Amino acid sequence: MILILCTGLLAGCAADYLNHYDSVTLAAGDSQKFNSLLQTVDPLNPASKNTRIEGDGQRAAAVAQNYKFPPPPPPPPAITVNVGGAGAGVTTNTTP
Repeated sequence: MILILCTGLLAGCAADYLNHYDSVTLAAGDSQKFNSLLQTVDPLNPASKNTRIEGDGQRAAAVAQNYKFPPPPPPPPAITVNVGGAGAGVTTNTTP
């Protein structure tokens, strides 16, 4: 019984506190965000209202397949090393 009475008293204090807060609204303090949104020319992209998203099912399936099983990486380029011959030292030529 005493527990219910204490809970009721505390709940009444919390409601009274929320009714007498020191700011104008609960969102007070967001003036910088409000001012930046106020100066934005058009914050809503008109294309966001388009609910018809065009796409090709075969292309989407191919992309999903590439994510599932990625293609193998390309082979490294062939490297030719010439030792001796007309030049002095070692010459390294890379051929694609």
